[in-house]
Formats: sequence, structure tokens, C-alpha cells
Amino acid sequence: MQTAHGVAVWRVLSPALIVTGALVLVALERSRPYEPRQRFLRRGFWTDLLGYTFFQSYALGFVITRLSAWIGGATGLPRLHLLGAWPIWLQVLFFVVTHDLYIYLFHRLQHRSPTLWRLHEAHHATSEVDWLSGSRSHAFEILINQSIEFIPIALLGGAPEVALIKVTLDALWGMYIHANVDVRSGRLQWLLNGPEMHRWHHALEIRDGVNFSTKFAFWDWLFRTAHLPPGKPSGYGISEPFPTGYLRQQLHLFLPRPNETTAAALRSTT
Repeated sequence: MQTAHGVAVWRVLSPALIVTGALVLVALERSRPYEPRQRFLRRGFWTDLLGYTFFQSYALGFVITRLSAWIGGATGLPRLHLLGAWPIWLQVLFFVVTHDLYIYLFHRLQHRSPTLWRLHEAHHATSEVDWLSGSRSHAFEILINQSIEFIPIALLGGAPEVALIKVTLDALWGMYIHANVDVRSGRLQWLLNGPEMHRWHHALEIRDGVNFSTKFAFWDWLFRTAHLPPGKPSGYGISEPFPTGYLRQQLHLFLPRPNETTAAALRSTT
């Protein structure tokens, strides 16, 4: 009964917090911008909002939910309730930390492997980084990462509201680290990731090799991939041509790349 009540609460609270967070970040981008010349309706805004944030998020959410139910039914693992006795806050902490480490390692590998880079390329193919651009990731990349994120919650018998809490944290933190807001978090940036470091991850001149963390910046400091110099990046995005429009960006993954060897060599030397 308590779990059912918690799920009902979070089904209302989660979208309310996400929308409120988006509005707060949009207001901060207008009042305290990191890049003052960047427009609210920048290039690709509607693609990121309608194609990625709404359509792709809901479609993949349905697919992953069905996949989780199928795996759970086939294995019977959810009936064991392996983490069911843990308090919800501890379940959330466990899944947040373990998945964040996975994301750091997989994200780092994506920038090292030409094959995996193609899967990740869409996320970097924006020349203007803001609260919305974090939603732009290829559907296959999201399918992999969110399956690894959410299916174990069900298989290990986690409380249903844990997934809703994680969805909320993911959305808020993803918007925050990409926000065009002039943030100065000081020593807190050693622990929690923020726009200061993540904007350098998207920098055109040093796109690869730095600041792979999502929520916890200490992974980068621990594994020596942190980069937080003075000044600002010269620009954002990728040097290779990339199409506009949601469907063309999805199909771009499967197109042959005549200069892929050269591009991979250039990435490995930057």
C-alpha cells in the first residue's frame, strides 16, 4: 500500500519537478547566460524538443518497459526481491552511483572507439549547448544506456518508485549540466558535475578525452580525465557535417562515411 502510494505521488511529482526545473533553467539562461549571444530558439530547438524530448523519450520508455517485463518474466528474478528490503533512499543511491560509473566508462569508450563514436555523434552535433540539447542522443544509444539503467531495478526487486525518482534525477541533471548558465560552484565541482566542466566536454577544440562524468565529477578527477581551465571554449559541436531533422539524424548512423578513417585519426590526436 505504501509503495502504491509512493508510485502515485511520484507519477505526479516527477513531471512537475522536471517542468519546474526546465522553467528555472530557461530563466537563468536569460538572466545569467554563459554565452550571452545564444538565442532561446537556437538551431535545432524544435528537433530536440519534439523529436528527442517528447517522441523518442516516450517511445523508448514504452519499449524498455516491455523489454524489462519480458526479461523479468523469463528469468523470475523480480520475485526474489533481492533489494526489496532496502529502504528506498538506499536503493536510489545504489542505482544512481553504479549507473553513473557505468555511464562514465561507456561514455569514455564511445570517444575512443570509432564505432561507438558514431552512436554518440548525434549528442555532440550541436553548435549551441543549452538546457535542451542534453536530450539529443541517438535512439540506439538511449536504448542501451536506459536498458542498463532501468531493467536491473525491476530484476533486483527495487521499489517501483525508484525508477520514477531516477527518471526525475536524470532529466533535471541532464538539463542542468548542459544549461547555458554562468555557474561558479567552486570546490563542489570536484564532487558534482555541472555546466563548468561539461561545456568543455562539448568544446569544438577539445571534444574528445575530457569530462565524461554525468552526475558525479569525482569520476573524472579520480581517473584523470578532468579538464577545467580558465576562459571559455572557442565553440561547440563537431567538425564533420551532420544532417538536420530528427529522422535524418537517426538514419545518419547507418550511412557510409568515406572519411571515417581520417576523422577517427584526427579525434585520437586531439
